[in-house]
Amino acid sequence: MPQTFVFSSVFSPSCSEQGQPNMGECSKSGSGDLIFQDGHLISGSLEALVEHLVPTVDYYPDKTYIFTFLLTSRVFIPPNDLLARVGRLCLAQRQQLEAGPDQAKRKSFSVKTVQLLKEWTEAFPCDFQEEKAMAELRAITHCITQRDEENSTVKKAVTQMTQKLLLSLAARSQLQEIWEKFHPSAMNKGAVLNTKSPTTQKDILSVCCDPLVLAQQLTYIELEQIHSIHPEDLMQILSHRDSLDNQRCQGAQTKIYSLEAYDNWFNCLSMLVATEVCRVVKKKQRTRMVEFFIEVARECFNIGNFNSMMAIISGMNLTPVARLKKTWSKVKTAKFDVLEHHMDPSSNFCNYRTALQGATQRSQMAHSNREKIVIPVFNLFVKDIYFLHKIHTNHLPSGQVNFKKFREISRQIHDFITWTQVECPFEKDKKLQNYLLTAPIYSEEALFVASFESEGPENHMEKDSWKTLRRRPRACPPISDKGSSSTCRDSSVKLL
Repeated sequence: MPQTFVFSSVFSPSCSEQGQPNMGECSKSGSGDLIFQDGHLISGSLEALVEHLVPTVDYYPDKTYIFTFLLTSRVFIPPNDLLARVGRLCLAQRQQLEAGPDQAKRKSFSVKTVQLLKEWTEAFPCDFQEEKAMAELRAITHCITQRDEENSTVKKAVTQMTQKLLLSLAARSQLQEIWEKFHPSAMNKGAVLNTKSPTTQKDILSVCCDPLVLAQQLTYIELEQIHSIHPEDLMQILSHRDSLDNQRCQGAQTKIYSLEAYDNWFNCLSMLVATEVCRVVKKKQRTRMVEFFIEVARECFNIGNFNSMMAIISGMNLTPVARLKKTWSKVKTAKFDVLEHHMDPSSNFCNYRTALQGATQRSQMAHSNREKIVIPVFNLFVKDIYFLHKIHTNHLPSGQVNFKKFREISRQIHDFITWTQVECPFEKDKKLQNYLLTAPIYSEEALFVASFESEGPENHMEKDSWKTLRRRPRACPPISDKGSSSTCRDSSVKLL
């Protein structure tokens, strides 16, 4: 059996359910509650699915099933309760084996049980962050090892598993504390510059004038952000949205700061792009800025960084930027038209999905980390799995769990997690990243002020908006651009 849980191997052919025996052979309970189709498990009662997870002397579940069920079962049963059920089944088998004389069978079962727990703790360590779960884990491992005095291999495996779990939980706890510390400032839109800042104020071109370098650093930041996102976080999105749809408040809902930070990063990047364009006083320089970001977005596309590409396009399409007709008339828009074609929302973003599929195939055949990079548009990815969750029922008319649905959700989440584990091939540019993560940005109203000051209002609606904005107090002075890279912009200064 493998000694480590590697996401990239979970859905490989050698680990798939295609090699499963027929239904009668797979159902360890003999109840026939598991239904297979073309070798794939498609449905079953919750009890039978739990039993299918537990190893026996002659059986061990494949990695695909372990990952899929551990990930998606939380829709029906909390991880604590699932662990308790698994523990009871394991202990019952253990007692039966102890009644017999075959020591080899006991050892085989012990090894398989520890392997299952090892894969669980490595894939979903947060399932064990509560003391109740840790107590259950200790109870299971104690029962397995207490009578195997001669079996040092099993005891060593349990010790290593426990140590690794504790280290993982400590690291995640520390990260959670950081998120909570910076959460209030990380969630606002950032510092607000005075419109038409002095020429001494830095802009992105004064820090980096190479579109490829900027695209690479954006990719570096993206990979750092998504590396903190875990499979269970994505499943919790489904549960959270279900609670909102049903107008229920789940007090126990855990705050997923890594997801909030990543979503905030997208919004900050869009606003930064708009700020960099709108704050430029001269039309010629403003045109250059627009063309620069078009090139950056193209480089992001070539790298496979679709999230940053979409954020840049979103920033360029914000009304304060899009309305600058005199500026856009000087821009060579052919390249931008191609980018917008890739992100055309018609036919459910068909063009984007084709490009994403191409990047995925390149990643699968890649020989270098650079070719492995795939960063999807995160909001679209979340909508996809949520849509899949909503259009298919959790249970079939027979009352069985619709496991086919959850296998597909698991597959998509697995693909995303695989992409998050790619090591960034680009060296970190601290100066450029510091600018990207801490440079002050305009609020939405300040963007409109800057836009109208660059090119005056052209219709009655714009003139009315401009009059309203002029009657309001101007923004506060800019703060220092030296901030924490843990948040997009660490400031509470806003337009009054």
